[in-house]
Amino acid sequence: MSNDLSTAASIGCAAEPHGGTAQWLAEAKQALLFTAVRPDVVMERGEGMYLWDTEGKRYLDFIGGWAVTCLGHSPAVIREALDRQAATLVNASPSFYNKPMIELAKRLTQLSGFDKAFFASTGAEANEGAIKLARKHGALNLGGAYEIVTTVNSFHGRTLATMSATGKSSWEALFAPKVPGFKHVPLNDAESLLAAVDERTCAIMLEPVQGEGGVHAADAGYLHTVRKLCDERGLMLIFDEVQTGLGRTGTMFAFEHDGIRPDVMTLGKGIGGGFPLSAMLTTSRFNLFEPGEQGGTYIGQPLAMAVGNAVVREIVERKLHEHAKEMGDYITRGLESLANAYGLSRIRGKGLLLAFDLPAPRGPELVAACMEAGLLINSPSPSTIRLMPPLIVSRSQADDMLALLSGAMDRLRAD
Repeated sequence: MSNDLSTAASIGCAAEPHGGTAQWLAEAKQALLFTAVRPDVVMERGEGMYLWDTEGKRYLDFIGGWAVTCLGHSPAVIREALDRQAATLVNASPSFYNKPMIELAKRLTQLSGFDKAFFASTGAEANEGAIKLARKHGALNLGGAYEIVTTVNSFHGRTLATMSATGKSSWEALFAPKVPGFKHVPLNDAESLLAAVDERTCAIMLEPVQGEGGVHAADAGYLHTVRKLCDERGLMLIFDEVQTGLGRTGTMFAFEHDGIRPDVMTLGKGIGGGFPLSAMLTTSRFNLFEPGEQGGTYIGQPLAMAVGNAVVREIVERKLHEHAKEMGDYITRGLESLANAYGLSRIRGKGLLLAFDLPAPRGPELVAACMEAGLLINSPSPSTIRLMPPLIVSRSQADDMLALLSGAMDRLRAD
């Protein structure tokens, strides 16, 4: 027994402060399962629009944790919400109601106009819930229909079912056999959509603005066609607003841009401001689950609920959706002023979910050059750059981003 305790103690000591970044990186590569190519930096702290690594280098963050840190890094409202809730109740199990769960459900339903809320930890879980709900609708109301039509280049998560729903061509053969029952059609192609819907279809699922797919918005006319089709056929319309919801696109929810309301909406990323939290919202019509059909250990977990309440309240009270529109327009004008000099094209997006195309497929090189200069950006494909900063970004920080981006493009051009 003493030997076991001694071994455990020595393992515990391995996490204590030690020989700097090089050793942290060596231990990361030894102990972490390889799932992503990461740069050789270790992030240590964050505040507002900035991250610092273990060498003390500061980075202006225009990734925002993949559109997650909507209030910036380590905001006081999240710290305070966690402190208060941790001193009261951390977990009571999903078998019971808790106060912050009820408060967040009420807050979201009133804000969105939906009737019912289901909570989880990740966007993929919320989308899994939507998929299950659609199939339950098909079983009960559509003669056993189970197929869901989604779009090419969509992204809905990394569980096996949500990967099957996702329209990434590079994933078609990955982890086969996939979960059956999904058809993929091009976004904004109403004719292809109509051809894909048949007696086996129970739902249509799409992102109002494709994020991982390169920031491509669904056209208003297309969305009207989709809504009409669902109404005529009795299909469930699901909007995946995991990336676009809660102010990101310049309205509180992206469906508000065109006034096309889905039957189900999923939220994630920004809803927790960096804390793991997601939600699925729906109308009373689709309150179809029976006990035991949907759940999870951390459904409605009090810490997450307290954070969600604090984040949503802050977005609403500070009108950060309006700020996102203003700043998105400002950044777009700045990018347009650089377009001729650097060959940028197809500058696009809504609010603070923006993208542009490069004249050559050098996106990863530009990401690296920007990081070296102290700016974090994203390249979802070799010729595309995506910007999704925290909703609190200021004009001066946007100007700094444009200057750092220009400098990085100058260095690439010189090379």
